[in-house]
Formats: sequence, structure tokens, C-alpha cells
Amino acid sequence: MIKKIYFIMVVIGSILLSSCDSYLDIQPVGQVIPTTLTEYRALLTTAYGLKLIDKSVTEFRTDIAMVTDNSNSQNFYSEIEKWNDMSPKDGTREFGWAVYYSVIYYANAIIANKDNIKEGSQEDIDQLVGEAYLLRGYMHFILANLYGQPYTKEGAPETKSIPIKWDLDLEVVLPRNTVKEVYTAILSDIESARGLMHQKEWEAVYAYRFSTLSVDAMESRVRLYMGNWKEAYDAAERILVQKSTLEDLNDPEAKLPNNYTSAEMITAYEFFNDDVTSASILIPAFMEKYDANKDLRRNKYYSLSGDKYISKKSGKAEHNCTFRTGEIYLNAAEAAAQMNKLPEARTRLLQLMEKRYTPEGYAEKKKAVDAMNQADLIKEILEERALELAFEGHRWFDLRRTTRPRIEKVLNGQAYLLEQDDSRYTLRIPQSAIAANPGLLN
Repeated sequence: MIKKIYFIMVVIGSILLSSCDSYLDIQPVGQVIPTTLTEYRALLTTAYGLKLIDKSVTEFRTDIAMVTDNSNSQNFYSEIEKWNDMSPKDGTREFGWAVYYSVIYYANAIIANKDNIKEGSQEDIDQLVGEAYLLRGYMHFILANLYGQPYTKEGAPETKSIPIKWDLDLEVVLPRNTVKEVYTAILSDIESARGLMHQKEWEAVYAYRFSTLSVDAMESRVRLYMGNWKEAYDAAERILVQKSTLEDLNDPEAKLPNNYTSAEMITAYEFFNDDVTSASILIPAFMEKYDANKDLRRNKYYSLSGDKYISKKSGKAEHNCTFRTGEIYLNAAEAAAQMNKLPEARTRLLQLMEKRYTPEGYAEKKKAVDAMNQADLIKEILEERALELAFEGHRWFDLRRTTRPRIEKVLNGQAYLLEQDDSRYTLRIPQSAIAANPGLLN
């Protein structure tokens, strides 16, 4: 199998934490064909280091963000916020495809050669291979949620999504698999990872690596997207038994929850593009949802630039984030509410709210939440999810998997509409990918 990866691989040096800005800097120190655990770990670090920014770009398609008036920003992103996917103007940023399959290729190289890795303990080899399985599954998950229909949409599981890539053959032309087939493959990779990994948490310098907590965090999210409420709830609860810490925004010294050193961090992997952050301003109607006197996130998560609000959750590497406990509380609350386990849903939602509102604001919220029926509670949880996870790449996927609502934007005096259940809730596969594989149109 080693012959299948006889391409030149860059060996990654140590990841240095000399400053926040150098977090996850990659230092190439040579070129080898991997054989040892150290070299395969370097290979996986290469995969971790590839920048995945599409989830950040999708915020422009939501009810949260709009593009600044800056000419470069307008050139890159204005067609995206208008949902003009059929005939975008030249210069519009194309959503990614090849980068995800590059990460998958690295992961497949490790999985295929797991029995040939030398000079390492079996425990550490298993951990590495487990991370590769989870990384492969996560790449398929992102792709499926960009270019496949939402699993929860009626009839969607049987529709064509994206190709599953589980081998190293670069010549084969892959067909698109169904949404159901892709999710089955993702769940299989999660279980493979679960059986191999032992590292519960990493020190801060390696916070981008997947851990045993990442396995349950990913399962909780995947199951939530599938509408598998019990499994989503159980996975979330397995995490909260082991790690339940939240940043308390009542404390002036509290960190942004998506900071890689925050009390909430589980996996500080994904990169929220700084260019996207600098091109983003909040849609005023969304900003108004944060109560100015009671919701502490209004001032913690945002700042004024002129008369526009911008996110403090910047694209700097210190804000890399894939899984954190704030999301896990919301996953548990939503899944419990969907199963009509209202006391459990209220408990998890209120535990998060207590850390996000002033004492007076929390008291009001608690009174309201305690009186909610199932439908109102689910609506409240989804609203809190939008407020809590804004500018972390969740909103577009959440809109897709839930109600796919009608969104209207007025930009420079012109109205643009994304209709209820609009087909544009699923992105078109990039033209560059279709040019390389015309079979993706089938």
C-alpha cells in the first residue's frame, strides 16, 4: 500500500504557540515518504492545516450577515449574499470542493497504511488512525451539507449528494452517492474513530486535533442533522458528563467561547476566514435580537465600526473552532425538546442562558422558558442557537436542516428573495469540479 502514496509529502515541524497569531502556523522542514508514526503524524498535520473557509462564507447567505460596501468584498461576495448561483459575475468566490477531497486523501493514506506504521506505540498509532477516520467523516459531512439536500427534508435521503471517497485511487471517476449513503459512511467513520482513539483532551498547542470528546461531539451534530433525536441527545449527554464548562459572560474576564483556550473548547480546528470577517457586517434586524440591557453577548461578541456592528469572532487563528460545549448544550436541549422531554430540554437551555444573560435577564428568560410548551420551546432553542453560534459557520446549515425559511434582503434599494424551501438552500457543485468530472451532473 505504501506505493500508493509515493508522491512527495511535506513533513510538518512542531506547532509553536509563541503567540496567538502563530497558532497553527505550519513549518515545513523537509520531504520524505512516510513510514514512521512521526512522519504519518506530520502527514495528518498537513491535512489539518488545509484551510476550510466555506462555512464562514455561507453566513452571507443567511439572515445574520451582509457584505460591506468595500469594493473587493462586494466583488468576492455580493453575488453569494444575493443567492445568485446560476450566473454570478466574474470575481465571485467559488465554494470549495478539491480542498475537502485533498484532506480526505491524506486521511485515506493513513487509514490504508495503518498496519505499516513503524516506530510508535500501538496506542499512539490507533489514536492517529482514529483521527484520520473522524477527519474523513467530517469532510464528507461538510460536503454533504454544502452540496447535498438536507437529510431532514422529505425524500432527501434518496437524492444524489456527493461522491464518497474511501480509497487512494486517483484515476477512478466517482459517481455521486445518495444523501443516505453519505451519512451512513459518516456514521461508520465515527464508530471506527471511537474504537481507536484514547486522547480525551489535548494541550492547547494541539487543540486542533480530534479527541474522544470530538467523536461524541461530531456524532451529536450529525445525528441532530439527521433528526435522530435520541442518539443526538445521548451523544451530547456523554460529553457533558465529562466536560460541561461554559464561559460565564457575567465575568468581565471571560473569553470569547470560540477562543481556542476557552473553557468551552473541545476541538479548535476550523478556520473562520479573516477576509470573510472583515467583509461582514451584521444585518440590523438580527442584531436587534440581542437585548441591549440583558444579553451579554451583544457587547461580548460584537463591536461598532462606524454605525455598523461587526463580529469579534475574528478570522484569527485564536478563534479556530469546530466543537465547543456551548453547542453541545444546545444540541442536548433541541434533541430533548423534539422528544418532548421538556424538563431536560429546559435544564440544558437554561444552563447556557445563565452564562449569557445578566441575572435580571436570566430571571426573565427562566420564567418564560419554564412556561413554554413543546413548540415554543423548540423555537426558543433554535433562536438561542442562532444568537450563540453566529459567525461560527452554523447558521446556514441550521436553516437548511430545520425550516428553510423565506429570507428577504434589501441591498442598495433592491429586494432579493430566498423563498421558503428554495432549491438554492443546496449549493450547486462548483464548475471547476464539474469540468474535471462531468459525471457530477448526473
